[in-house]
Amino acid sequence: MEKILLVEDDRMLGQGLKHAIESENYHCDWVTDGHSASAKVIKSDYQLVILDLGLPGKDGLQVLQQARSQGVDIPILILTARDTLQDKISGLDLGADDYLLKPFELDELLARIRAQVRRYQRRFSQIINHGELELDIGSQQCSYQNKPITLSRREFALLADLLQHKGQVRSKDQLTEALYSWQDQVESNTVEVHIHHLRKKINNKLIRTLRGIGYMIERE
Repeated sequence: MEKILLVEDDRMLGQGLKHAIESENYHCDWVTDGHSASAKVIKSDYQLVILDLGLPGKDGLQVLQQARSQGVDIPILILTARDTLQDKISGLDLGADDYLLKPFELDELLARIRAQVRRYQRRFSQIINHGELELDIGSQQCSYQNKPITLSRREFALLADLLQHKGQVRSKDQLTEALYSWQDQVESNTVEVHIHHLRKKINNKLIRTLRGIGYMIERE
């Protein structure tokens, strides 16, 4: 499931937007100040950031500039009441992908979210092959030895994450972050349960456990 970071200090608007975004089947993390936004943008895997400019602690343009200077390339959509041409130019010049003025129509914002997420997804291969295993990211389909495998949404997301990082160890915290919003209540053994199910459904030797470190899928 795609993860979106919403940065908005107006609590009434933030609550409404979070609810609307999650109704579109996205995970939505919501923070209300610039320092929290910078920390989340740099450390977490998101497919889109929706960024207000007038934030406490650190201005949204500073958040944007810092993210781009540190190599963060995820789409950033500015959502602001600042309506001068210079504000818009500054945001776009600093690396924003889109700019929407308040007040706005919710349907337009949701359409822009879908467009930005689609563009970001196109940067990556839609089909991942690993031996006799095939994962189609676009259609959320999985097959093994040419037979379809039914996976839950989070089993699919976990397998996709491991395959996209083949040869790399993924810690339990990294996998949990890829699967869940930070506000979700997550059981301590959730990742282990998903991995157990994947091994039963596909191949017991597919996912390697490095005790005390994490999990990985070996390169072929």
